[in-house]
Amino acid sequence: MTNHFDAPFIAVEGPIGVGKTSLATRIANHYKYELLKEIVDENPFLSKFYEDIDEWSFQTEMFFLCNRFKQLEDTYEKSLQKGKAVVSDYHIFKNHLFAKQTLKQQHFDKYDRIYKILTDGLPTPNLIIYLHASLPTLLERIKMRGRSMEQAMDPEYLRQLSSDYHQFMKDHQRVYPHVPVLAFNGDDIDFVHNDEDFSRIIDLIDDALNQQNSLFE
Repeated sequence: MTNHFDAPFIAVEGPIGVGKTSLATRIANHYKYELLKEIVDENPFLSKFYEDIDEWSFQTEMFFLCNRFKQLEDTYEKSLQKGKAVVSDYHIFKNHLFAKQTLKQQHFDKYDRIYKILTDGLPTPNLIIYLHASLPTLLERIKMRGRSMEQAMDPEYLRQLSSDYHQFMKDHQRVYPHVPVLAFNGDDIDFVHNDEDFSRIIDLIDDALNQQNSLFE
Protein backbone atom coordinates (compact mmCIF):
# COMPACT_ATOMS: atom_id res chain seq x y z
CA MET A 1 0.00 0.00 0.00
CA THR A 2 1.11 3.55 -0.58
CA ASN A 3 0.91 7.03 0.89
CA HIS A 4 2.08 8.87 -2.22
CA PHE A 5 -0.45 11.72 -2.12
CA ASP A 6 -0.57 15.22 -0.71
CA ALA A 7 -3.93 15.30 1.08
CA PRO A 8 -5.14 13.99 4.41
CA PHE A 9 -6.73 10.55 4.31
CA ILE A 10 -8.56 9.72 7.55
CA ALA A 11 -10.08 6.29 8.16
CA VAL A 12 -12.59 5.64 10.94
CA GLU A 13 -12.56 2.03 12.09
CA GLY A 14 -14.13 -0.22 14.69
CA PRO A 15 -16.57 -3.12 15.13
CA ILE A 16 -20.09 -3.29 13.77
CA GLY A 17 -22.47 -0.79 15.35
CA VAL A 18 -19.84 1.42 17.00
CA GLY A 19 -20.72 4.56 15.01
CA LYS A 20 -18.09 4.72 12.26
CA THR A 21 -20.33 6.24 9.61
CA SER A 22 -21.82 8.81 11.99
CA LEU A 23 -18.39 10.03 13.06
CA ALA A 24 -16.89 9.95 9.57
CA THR A 25 -19.81 12.02 8.29
CA ARG A 26 -19.41 14.67 11.01
CA ILE A 27 -15.66 14.87 10.41
CA ALA A 28 -16.14 15.21 6.65
CA ASN A 29 -18.71 17.97 7.16
CA HIS A 30 -16.47 19.78 9.65
CA TYR A 31 -13.39 19.85 7.41
CA LYS A 32 -15.29 19.90 4.09
CA TYR A 33 -13.51 16.69 3.10
CA GLU A 34 -14.89 14.10 0.72
CA LEU A 35 -16.72 11.24 2.44
CA LEU A 36 -16.11 7.63 1.43
CA LYS A 37 -18.68 5.17 2.79
CA GLU A 38 -18.39 1.43 2.69
CA ILE A 39 -20.84 -0.66 0.70
CA VAL A 40 -22.91 -2.81 3.06
CA ASP A 41 -26.54 -3.15 2.06
CA GLU A 42 -25.59 -3.92 -1.56
CA ASN A 43 -23.87 -7.14 -0.54
CA PRO A 44 -26.30 -9.88 -1.68
CA PHE A 45 -24.76 -12.46 0.65
CA LEU A 46 -24.76 -10.52 3.92
CA SER A 47 -28.17 -11.51 5.27
CA LYS A 48 -27.39 -15.16 4.56
CA PHE A 49 -23.99 -14.71 6.21
CA TYR A 50 -25.52 -13.60 9.52
CA GLU A 51 -27.80 -16.64 9.45
CA ASP A 52 -25.08 -19.17 8.53
CA ILE A 53 -21.52 -17.83 8.76
CA ASP A 54 -19.78 -21.04 7.76
CA GLU A 55 -21.82 -21.45 4.61
CA TRP A 56 -21.71 -17.88 3.30
CA SER A 57 -18.51 -16.34 4.66
CA PHE A 58 -16.35 -16.77 1.56
CA GLN A 59 -18.90 -15.23 -0.81
CA THR A 60 -19.54 -12.37 1.61
CA GLU A 61 -15.88 -11.55 2.19
CA MET A 62 -14.98 -11.73 -1.51
CA PHE A 63 -17.79 -9.31 -2.39
CA PHE A 64 -16.60 -6.82 0.22
CA LEU A 65 -12.97 -7.18 -0.84
CA CYS A 66 -13.61 -6.53 -4.53
CA ASN A 67 -15.95 -3.61 -3.90
CA ARG A 68 -13.68 -1.92 -1.37
CA PHE A 69 -10.69 -2.41 -3.63
CA LYS A 70 -12.54 -0.63 -6.44
CA GLN A 71 -13.71 2.16 -4.10
CA LEU A 72 -10.19 2.84 -2.79
CA GLU A 73 -8.64 2.63 -6.25
CA ASP A 74 -11.13 5.21 -7.53
CA THR A 75 -10.60 7.38 -4.43
CA TYR A 76 -6.86 7.43 -4.99
CA GLU A 77 -7.10 8.29 -8.68
CA LYS A 78 -9.98 10.77 -8.52
CA SER A 79 -9.38 12.44 -5.16
CA LEU A 80 -6.21 11.81 -3.15
CA GLN A 81 -3.87 11.95 -6.13
CA LYS A 82 -5.43 15.32 -7.03
CA GLY A 83 -4.97 16.78 -3.55
CA LYS A 84 -8.53 16.27 -2.32
CA ALA A 85 -8.77 15.17 1.32
CA VAL A 86 -10.91 12.13 2.17
CA VAL A 87 -12.59 10.74 5.28
CA SER A 88 -13.62 7.09 5.08
CA ASP A 89 -15.79 5.04 7.43
CA TYR A 90 -13.60 2.00 6.79
CA HIS A 91 -10.30 0.85 5.40
CA ILE A 92 -9.67 -2.28 3.41
CA PHE A 93 -7.36 -3.73 6.07
CA LYS A 94 -10.52 -4.64 8.00
CA ASN A 95 -11.31 -7.20 5.32
CA HIS A 96 -8.34 -9.31 6.33
CA LEU A 97 -9.43 -9.18 9.97
CA PHE A 98 -12.99 -10.29 9.17
CA ALA A 99 -11.85 -12.99 6.77
CA LYS A 100 -9.37 -14.43 9.25
CA GLN A 101 -12.14 -14.74 11.80
CA THR A 102 -14.84 -16.24 9.58
CA LEU A 103 -13.18 -18.29 6.83
CA LYS A 104 -12.07 -21.87 7.06
CA GLN A 105 -8.33 -22.27 6.59
CA GLN A 106 -8.48 -23.54 3.01
CA HIS A 107 -10.69 -20.62 1.99
CA PHE A 108 -8.64 -18.12 3.96
CA ASP A 109 -5.44 -19.19 2.19
CA LYS A 110 -7.05 -18.47 -1.18
CA TYR A 111 -8.53 -15.22 0.11
CA ASP A 112 -5.20 -14.10 1.54
CA ARG A 113 -3.44 -14.46 -1.81
CA ILE A 114 -6.12 -12.41 -3.57
CA TYR A 115 -6.11 -9.81 -0.80
CA LYS A 116 -2.37 -9.25 -1.09
CA ILE A 117 -2.58 -8.82 -4.85
CA LEU A 118 -5.47 -6.35 -4.72
CA THR A 119 -4.18 -4.22 -1.85
CA ASP A 120 -0.67 -3.83 -3.22
CA GLY A 121 -0.31 -0.12 -4.06
CA LEU A 122 -3.59 1.04 -2.52
CA PRO A 123 -3.44 4.18 -0.31
CA THR A 124 -3.07 3.79 3.44
CA PRO A 125 -4.55 6.38 5.81
CA ASN A 126 -2.49 9.21 7.27
CA LEU A 127 -4.61 8.89 10.41
CA ILE A 128 -6.81 6.14 11.84
CA ILE A 129 -9.61 6.82 14.30
CA TYR A 130 -10.44 3.66 16.21
CA LEU A 131 -13.84 3.47 17.89
CA HIS A 132 -14.61 0.72 20.38
CA ALA A 133 -17.39 0.02 22.86
CA SER A 134 -18.69 -2.68 25.17
CA LEU A 135 -20.79 -5.52 23.79
CA PRO A 136 -24.06 -4.22 25.35
CA THR A 137 -23.50 -0.82 23.72
CA LEU A 138 -22.80 -2.37 20.32
CA LEU A 139 -25.85 -4.63 20.52
CA GLU A 140 -28.08 -1.72 21.55
CA ARG A 141 -26.89 0.45 18.67
CA ILE A 142 -27.34 -2.37 16.17
CA LYS A 143 -30.88 -2.83 17.47
CA MET A 144 -31.60 0.91 17.25
CA ARG A 145 -30.44 1.33 13.66
CA GLY A 146 -32.75 -1.49 12.66
CA ARG A 147 -30.98 -3.25 9.82
CA SER A 148 -33.01 -6.44 9.59
CA MET A 149 -30.07 -8.54 8.42
CA GLU A 150 -28.05 -7.61 11.51
CA GLN A 151 -30.72 -8.68 13.99
CA ALA A 152 -29.76 -12.33 13.46
CA MET A 153 -26.13 -11.65 14.38
CA ASP A 154 -24.68 -13.94 17.03
CA PRO A 155 -23.51 -11.79 19.99
CA GLU A 156 -20.51 -14.09 20.37
CA TYR A 157 -19.43 -13.22 16.84
CA LEU A 158 -19.58 -9.52 17.72
CA ARG A 159 -17.72 -10.06 21.00
CA GLN A 160 -14.91 -11.92 19.24
CA LEU A 161 -14.80 -9.30 16.50
CA SER A 162 -14.34 -6.54 19.08
CA SER A 163 -11.52 -8.48 20.71
CA ASP A 164 -9.86 -9.06 17.35
CA TYR A 165 -10.07 -5.34 16.58
CA HIS A 166 -8.20 -4.50 19.78
CA GLN A 167 -5.41 -6.89 18.91
CA PHE A 168 -5.34 -5.80 15.29
CA MET A 169 -4.90 -2.16 16.23
CA LYS A 170 -2.00 -3.03 18.51
CA ASP A 171 -0.36 -5.01 15.72
CA HIS A 172 -1.03 -2.24 13.20
CA GLN A 173 0.72 0.35 15.35
CA ARG A 174 3.79 -1.86 15.55
CA VAL A 175 3.89 -2.41 11.78
CA TYR A 176 2.98 1.18 10.82
CA PRO A 177 4.28 3.36 13.66
CA HIS A 178 4.20 6.41 11.36
CA VAL A 179 0.39 6.21 11.08
CA PRO A 180 -1.14 7.65 14.28
CA VAL A 181 -4.18 5.97 15.81
CA LEU A 182 -6.67 7.93 17.90
CA ALA A 183 -8.78 5.58 20.04
CA PHE A 184 -12.13 6.51 21.60
CA ASN A 185 -14.41 4.51 23.87
CA GLY A 186 -17.97 4.75 22.60
CA ASP A 187 -19.32 4.03 26.09
CA ASP A 188 -17.80 7.27 27.37
CA ILE A 189 -18.15 9.67 24.45
CA ASP A 190 -21.19 10.80 22.43
CA PHE A 191 -19.93 12.48 19.27
CA VAL A 192 -23.39 12.48 17.68
CA HIS A 193 -25.36 14.46 20.28
CA ASN A 194 -22.65 16.11 22.38
CA ASP A 195 -20.79 18.89 20.57
CA GLU A 196 -18.17 19.10 23.32
CA ASP A 197 -17.27 15.44 22.80
CA PHE A 198 -17.05 15.99 19.07
CA SER A 199 -14.88 19.07 19.58
CA ARG A 200 -12.47 17.01 21.68
CA ILE A 201 -12.12 14.58 18.80
CA ILE A 202 -11.54 17.42 16.32
CA ASP A 203 -8.84 18.94 18.55
CA LEU A 204 -6.97 15.64 18.62
CA ILE A 205 -7.35 15.22 14.85
CA ASP A 206 -5.96 18.74 14.35
CA ASP A 207 -2.97 17.91 16.52
CA ALA A 208 -2.30 14.68 14.64
CA LEU A 209 -2.60 16.31 11.22
CA ASN A 210 -0.46 19.29 12.24
CA GLN A 211 2.31 16.86 13.14
CA GLN A 212 2.16 15.55 9.58
CA ASN A 213 1.98 18.91 7.84
CA SER A 214 5.07 18.17 5.80
CA LEU A 215 3.13 15.37 4.10
CA PHE A 216 0.39 17.71 2.94
CA GLU A 217 2.35 20.77 1.77
